[in-house]
Amino acid sequence: MHQFFSNKKLIILLVSVIVCLGLIAYSITEKSKLPIVQQFSNDITAITGRVLSKPTNAVVNFMESVDNLKNTYEENQLLKSKIDSLYETEVELSELKQDNQKMKEQLELQDTLSNYKKINGTVISRNPDNWINQIVVDRGSQSGIVVGLSVMADNGLIGRVIEVSPTSSKVQLITTLDQNNNRVAASVSSKDGFVHGIINGYDTKTNRLIMKQITTDVTIKKGDQVMTSGLGGVSPSSLLIGTIDEVKLDAHGLSQEAYVTPAADLNDIRYVTFIQRTAESGE
Repeated sequence: MHQFFSNKKLIILLVSVIVCLGLIAYSITEKSKLPIVQQFSNDITAITGRVLSKPTNAVVNFMESVDNLKNTYEENQLLKSKIDSLYETEVELSELKQDNQKMKEQLELQDTLSNYKKINGTVISRNPDNWINQIVVDRGSQSGIVVGLSVMADNGLIGRVIEVSPTSSKVQLITTLDQNNNRVAASVSSKDGFVHGIINGYDTKTNRLIMKQITTDVTIKKGDQVMTSGLGGVSPSSLLIGTIDEVKLDAHGLSQEAYVTPAADLNDIRYVTFIQRTAESGE
């Protein structure tokens, strides 16, 4: 009898638990039917959004990268153009400064040659293969240029006219290696008076003129000025040629020869002045 009641209690307890669990399950099922469907729908939507958003974002990011790259390229091209323009401006400015300096030197030359008639010109051609021999200037017979005129640039003698056309002329430079056309009668003012010689050579290694036929019984020194003497009958006197840089005996030991630093920059001749003899100068 006691065992029956014990089993009965156990049965009642199990039934109660089952009923409670059933009620709980039913309650949960009824209350959560809509939220579960909605959650499932939301989950599907979220998953789909995530799946689609990755390639979409990738495409968007790629297009933004392409656009940024294009903008960067355009900015670089603009900057490069500005840099190139700046370099061109600097070169032009440098050229203008050099031209301005050359013009100033030519004006200074005009003041020192008040006893001569002068004609100014501009170099229009200089062949690289004939660089140390000749230049072509934009003044010819129409401007009064004739063969034989002395030509100066900066503050020094650079050569003489050897060929003339109506609108241009060819100038043989004092640096020419043509031994028959590079002779210039010159003199040096020294403590022994005027020392005469002939400019007849050019050292291409040191860019110096060579003055020869200087007697050994006179003394000339570095820094003495070398001028045209006018004795050759070609160039007027007192035109500056350069300054003595070095003096030594010639190869035979019979006379002295001097190396002369030209007064003009013979590697950069842009403007020139033709020198004409005048009756007043007496030369």
